[in-house]
Amino acid sequence: MRFGKTLRNSIYPPWSGNYIDYHRLKALLREHDVTGDGSDSETTPWTEQDEEAFVEELINVQLDKVNAFQMETLQQLRERTSACETRLRPLTTTADDETPAIVNGEEKKTVASGVLEELDSITREVTELEKYSRINFTGFLKAAKKHDRKRGTRYRVKPLLQVRLSQLPFNSEDYSPLVRRLSVMYSFAREILSQGVVEIKDPAESRFGQGAYSSFKFWVHADNVLEVKTYILRQLPVLIYNPGTSKDLTTVPDDPTITSLYFDNPQFDLYTQKVARAPEAGSLRLRWTGNLQDKPAIFLEKKVVTDDDRSREVKVQLKQKHVKEFLDGEYRFDKKVHRMENMGNGESEHAESFKKDVEELQSFIKEHNLQPMLRANYTRMAFQIPGDDRIRISLDTNLALIREDSLEELRPCREANEWHRGDIDDANMEYPFSRIRTGEIARFPHALLEIKLRGSTAHNAEWIKDLMVSHLVKEAPRFSKFVHGVAQLFEDYVNSFPFWLGELESDIRRDPETAFHEEQERLAKRAEEEMAVGSFLGGKSPAARPLVGSPVHKFTDVESSSRGRQSPQVAHAQPSQRPSAPEVAPRPERDEPIQEVEEGEQAEQPVTLKRLAALFPSFPLSRANRADEAALPPGVREPGTWIKDSGPVRVETKVWLANQRTFIKWLHISILLSSLSLGLYNAAGKDNDVARALSIVYTCFAIFAAAWGWYMHEKRARLIRQRSGRDLDNTFGPIVVCIGLAVALVLNFAFKYNSTVERIRERDSLANPPTLNSTGFANQAHPWQLVNQGGQAL
Repeated sequence: MRFGKTLRNSIYPPWSGNYIDYHRLKALLREHDVTGDGSDSETTPWTEQDEEAFVEELINVQLDKVNAFQMETLQQLRERTSACETRLRPLTTTADDETPAIVNGEEKKTVASGVLEELDSITREVTELEKYSRINFTGFLKAAKKHDRKRGTRYRVKPLLQVRLSQLPFNSEDYSPLVRRLSVMYSFAREILSQGVVEIKDPAESRFGQGAYSSFKFWVHADNVLEVKTYILRQLPVLIYNPGTSKDLTTVPDDPTITSLYFDNPQFDLYTQKVARAPEAGSLRLRWTGNLQDKPAIFLEKKVVTDDDRSREVKVQLKQKHVKEFLDGEYRFDKKVHRMENMGNGESEHAESFKKDVEELQSFIKEHNLQPMLRANYTRMAFQIPGDDRIRISLDTNLALIREDSLEELRPCREANEWHRGDIDDANMEYPFSRIRTGEIARFPHALLEIKLRGSTAHNAEWIKDLMVSHLVKEAPRFSKFVHGVAQLFEDYVNSFPFWLGELESDIRRDPETAFHEEQERLAKRAEEEMAVGSFLGGKSPAARPLVGSPVHKFTDVESSSRGRQSPQVAHAQPSQRPSAPEVAPRPERDEPIQEVEEGEQAEQPVTLKRLAALFPSFPLSRANRADEAALPPGVREPGTWIKDSGPVRVETKVWLANQRTFIKWLHISILLSSLSLGLYNAAGKDNDVARALSIVYTCFAIFAAAWGWYMHEKRARLIRQRSGRDLDNTFGPIVVCIGLAVALVLNFAFKYNSTVERIRERDSLANPPTLNSTGFANQAHPWQLVNQGGQAL
């Protein structure tokens, strides 16, 4: 797609007059000239005045316009954010009497509700402003590249543009501080609105710290990072690592930088086991937050994946001065264990457990001859409701994978007697680590999103499902920083590689409409497969239990069927009646049957229909019964007008072309049948009545094929224009043609066989004339034979 069209599709309508005027720049550049040096008589030579006009428009007019609008809009967003903080401040406790300035609960909720609406508007415009900066920055580079390619023999404008861009912050603005301020206010406003609301949940579901997690990993393109952040913070607050400053809405700490130091041996056994998904595969890492010079807490963590695809973790906390001694097996926490044993109050049991963890870690290091091999450095933004860990989301950006080994004796990356690279930690190097030698670092091009869910409420959250299937993310199951880093930096040392390496260079961005249609097709196919499986289980569909095999969705079969066919349609419900999580309501009992059936038929008919629907998913009978499978939840009614029908009719070109292509196929069949019938009729003689009759039959089928194709083409075109939810397929026509041709061919074979048998009999009778029997009559002779032989016999 040309950039001009991309720019037009990316324009945010309220800001349409403030984008780069790419068309004017192309006009000043005279893009359609054959040459620019006057060698072509039909073109005007490119002069100094033309160059000055183009540079003036690009550097001074368009760039200043875009930068001024970006700065002005950002300032307005900051002022609106400050205004929201001012409106929320009376709801907080004052410094003197620790009493809120506004005590009335209804008034507080009214203020919080109004602030939430304003925060939604600010968040949306922050996302659009980031897109605005990115598309305009690309436009300036495209225009400069086009100029240098066409007029670059004497004039080059790209170096001048790059110097000018470096002086303007419109494309390098960091929106993270503003996003964190919005997140704090989102969390505070939601807390105000939730006061007095009793949450209904499963009594067996723990709220904090218990139960296993389901983890889902995704890649996020750099262009979509801010949009993903703003989408999540509307539902979850940003988890602040330093809560000491959380009371001040204007000062929020930066996202922490996390370093993970992964261990392996020179043969990379741990890596090989992890790639091969071997049972009881383990990994070991050191992890800390921030710079080592600040003496942070360092954790040594061993993680083992069990046979049932769950993980078990062993972790101890170390001080920086004890790390080397612990890795060498010389430090065993003797003082800490002795102190725990002397404390009593159940601490002796904890001491034994702690001693086992220490012994397990040290024996694991010694047994596998482990040493630091790889460093992963990244910036993490975490989202979680305080005190509720059912939904935990982390977004890692600026991921750099750095070699930490000492495999090469002549040129080691790390000193053999050290446990980390001093050149990085002593100098407090930060991303992008420009001083690291080429070949020792790999910068991951995307952000990493990990969603951890625990409990049915978290798995059924609609906004989580929408995010996981949206165009903003690309699913990356089983992605590992350790595996990816070893595969890229130690490719000469290993012989197996992860499956996602082939997708690393491809563009993971997707069009929203394309992503939506792909998800609809996936859900529809999955629903049909599960219905077929359910029919063979004697009517017991696997929908009775959540689908845990899918890496994206976890909902029942009936839900997946309804979502697969009606996801663009939103059922209208009052906010107070909308359920907190989508659940399938039980189908109401009917007091009276719709029609009377016999006793034996009543038991057989449902099973027969289910098996027909499973064996022939495209048959109209199965599709007609599928619409009534999902009942709406309590309080939700069928909408009068679907959202998909509210706007103008927009049909993709491939839909029209598919309908026309099907019609052309039917015409092809009609022409083949008519040609066959015409040839058969001409080849048949006057006495070959069978061939002439079959030619007429084939002609009828040819006419039917043409008429059926035209009828279905018009019917489907009408349904597409009406945006009908009915199925576009129909198996009647193909079945008629196939069965009719099969019957005609069988009859043709039968008639031909009978005719051949008759001819054989006549030939045999002429070759073997009949003889007279004892009575003087011929054996099975024809009448003319009796006449010819009568005189001689008498």
